[in-house]
Amino acid sequence: MAASAPTASSASAHPAAPVVTVVALCHNHAPFLREALDSILAQTYPQLEVWLVDDASTDGSPAILREYAARCPGWHLLLLPENVGNCRAFNQAFRQSRGEFVIDFATDDVLLPERVALQVAAFRSADATVGMVYSNAELIDEAGHLLGRHHQPDGAGGLRPRPASGWVLADVLARYFISTPTMLMRRACLAALGGYDETLAYEDFDFWVRASRDWQFLYLDAVTTRKRKHPRSMSARAYQPHDPYLTSTIRVCEKALALVRTPAERRALATRVRWELRQAARRRRHAEVRELYSLLRQVTRPALPERALAIWSGLFA
Repeated sequence: MAASAPTASSASAHPAAPVVTVVALCHNHAPFLREALDSILAQTYPQLEVWLVDDASTDGSPAILREYAARCPGWHLLLLPENVGNCRAFNQAFRQSRGEFVIDFATDDVLLPERVALQVAAFRSADATVGMVYSNAELIDEAGHLLGRHHQPDGAGGLRPRPASGWVLADVLARYFISTPTMLMRRACLAALGGYDETLAYEDFDFWVRASRDWQFLYLDAVTTRKRKHPRSMSARAYQPHDPYLTSTIRVCEKALALVRTPAERRALATRVRWELRQAARRRRHAEVRELYSLLRQVTRPALPERALAIWSGLFA
């Protein structure tokens, strides 16, 4: 079940309000950076630990980050001399931070003012096995114009994509429904995973799979974040020819094979591998098609279309 939006005042006024770490990750976000950092300053929740992390930007972002760090002496500034990618950059701040809860905040997005307060309140009302709270998001373009929402009404009293709460491993394997920028993670959950996997090109799918094996996820029915869609964003580059993400997705699916326990989870993994195999074939990624076909054979018996794709990739390798 989804959690309804709690009141923010109870979380922000509580004398023992837990510290929330915001890891603000920047790589060439200069056009959007001030709006993103101002949205941290606008939070109604007082107990914030902020890490500004620049992953070797070349567009003037470091100067803006230095300006905000000087204005906010309690904020931490980490300017990386070379580009190390999201996972390593995030981990460097996470391992030095102390918040009970953690936000991975890309600085081309925007936090709405009560974002942190609402999600902390949701955590406080939830079971201790809840490792992550996520929510709805507004989608905006480069200029900040509203494009819609991540979870839209489906006309039948529900939302699409359908959010899921509880033990959701099968859900995260089979389909995409979590808006990554809306996640608030419990430190204990992320620490149990050793942080993000630094061998991967992106973090969210791997986190969802590994975390949902032992932790519950909770959907908060509220809009807490504005997610910016633009041609330079990571999501816009996914599934393009020669993108760096497909190999990482295959590695996550291999990890998932060791985690699935139930027939439903195994069917969900088969659904995911079949979908990724079709995407690889469409982009003529013959080596990845063969890898995915081999993985599919370990999960289930491939059907005729998958066998045909494997033969085609062998012929045209």
